[in-house]
Amino acid sequence: MTTPTWDQPGGPLSSDEFRVASEAIMANIEQVIEGKSATVRLALAVLLAEGHLLIEDVPGVGKTKLAKALARSIDCSVRRIQFTPDLLPSDVTGVSVYNQETRDFEFKPGAVFANLVVGDEINRASPKTQSALLECMEERQVTVDGTTYELQSPFMVIATQNPMEMEGTYPLPEAQRDRFTARIAMGYPDPRAELAMLGGHGAVDPLNSLRPVADAALVRRLIATVRDVHAADAVQQYAIALVTATREAPEIRLGASPRCTLQLLRTAKAVAALEGRDYVLPDDLQALAVPVLAHRIIPTADAQLNRRTTDAIVAEIVHRLPLPHDRARSPYDTRTAGDGRAHFDSRGR
Repeated sequence: MTTPTWDQPGGPLSSDEFRVASEAIMANIEQVIEGKSATVRLALAVLLAEGHLLIEDVPGVGKTKLAKALARSIDCSVRRIQFTPDLLPSDVTGVSVYNQETRDFEFKPGAVFANLVVGDEINRASPKTQSALLECMEERQVTVDGTTYELQSPFMVIATQNPMEMEGTYPLPEAQRDRFTARIAMGYPDPRAELAMLGGHGAVDPLNSLRPVADAALVRRLIATVRDVHAADAVQQYAIALVTATREAPEIRLGASPRCTLQLLRTAKAVAALEGRDYVLPDDLQALAVPVLAHRIIPTADAQLNRRTTDAIVAEIVHRLPLPHDRARSPYDTRTAGDGRAHFDSRGR
């Protein structure tokens, strides 16, 4: 059994040290992923928020490359799992094998015993195999044959999946989706980024030459810095209001869980730290509402018949929910003094 270390991240960094380290990781990833700075930043924020990332999009847009680039940018243990219909839960968690020499069972760790676990096409495995990730993603431990094995820090699952309408896939159950801190879509690159990709990726895959710019100890200190980011009472109440609104919206059959509230605030702290702040703004929560909340809710049958996506429903909730009155002013705050309603600019803020 390994020593429990995931709750002992180490000492926090100064603001300059944090900025240098985080920018180095993002710049390293962007050597592989062209024109997706916002996506790269969010992926790093999920890592520093001690969460897990679900990347969902059509084939060929760089989902696995983003996961691999983030993993290779950090000098720590990395394991990749190709999810298939015949994959067994023991292939993920490990299995006890009888050793004839010692006349006892010996535990053989599975692929989940790594700092970064890349699960490619997670929705191609059966629900039985998908459930093998539930304990390790939430409790940072694995229980096999009555024995519990702690996972080391940092620990992050980066899973990719194709949209549910693709053939040969199994929809992720609600409990599995709820354990992913955020869901992002890569999207197609713009023509300029795609042209740069043709020139840079045509002869040599830049992923092969990618070198680590951080290690596990540095990531633990980055996590400790994020934990120290301040969230005022008004900001915490606004996070609760956002999540509560998903439970009360008439278009939603199942709203977001309390786990979502906690992960929304943690990710907001990471985003604030990446932007050079030691405090969270409601704007951070607004920007994260769709990637953190949308994959957790289930729309009603009427909303589905009207082709209302969960992203659109969450975006509408953010738009109509008033911002806290005693919040710190930000460049995105367009409300007039004394106005209790939130007005938004063209970016939806």
